[in-house]
Amino acid sequence: MKSAPLSENEILRLKTLERYEVLDTEAEQSFDDITKLASVICNTPISLVSLVDSNRQWFKSKVGLDADETSREIAFCSHAILEEHVFEIEDARKDERFFDNPLVTDGPKIRFYAGAPLRAPNGEAVGTLCAISDEPQKLTNEQRLALKTLAKQVIAQLELRLKVKQLKDSNRAKDEFLSTISHELRTPLNAITGFSEILKSSVEIKALPEEQYEYIENIEFSSHQLLEIVNSVLDLEKN
Repeated sequence: MKSAPLSENEILRLKTLERYEVLDTEAEQSFDDITKLASVICNTPISLVSLVDSNRQWFKSKVGLDADETSREIAFCSHAILEEHVFEIEDARKDERFFDNPLVTDGPKIRFYAGAPLRAPNGEAVGTLCAISDEPQKLTNEQRLALKTLAKQVIAQLELRLKVKQLKDSNRAKDEFLSTISHELRTPLNAITGFSEILKSSVEIKALPEEQYEYIENIEFSSHQLLEIVNSVLDLEKN
């Protein structure tokens, strides 16, 4: 058995995978639909969305396999992520890299494997969309093209998933900001409004010259107006 070497840009590749924050998450229908379609198109009992981490391959979606992950050392996908195009093994028993691989001699008894690299927009392959069978076979050109196309859809789903999370995080940050600014603005405004009302009701203040008394009335009026504006803006932003 020959384990695949590391990618030339392994650190960047792992950072790209980490950026998606997808490892060890729950199954999602959008990925499962792609995996099922790959299985049907390639006519294989097993199909996987496999993400290659530093020491394992983890399956975001799977058809026909019970395992959630395997060691990266024995993963066919570790070889596939190094390729530009679909990595295809027609009969693993006849390939010196895989004939004694535990996944060939035991477990799913892999004979046929085809994996399309999942390339992020920066060009790094974070995993594969693969089709696997316990019988030797060969993809047609149409099947190979379909597998590559579906792999692009997996990346599109990962990108969409990331953007949705970023938007939720942004909204959460906005809500926290509004909560803080609400307190920071309303507290002094309420204090100004309260003090101006107290001043207006004071006997000593009423004895002030009319011009100075109008100053206090203006302070009270302006603070009320400003508080209403702040409340309206904050309430509007929260909706």
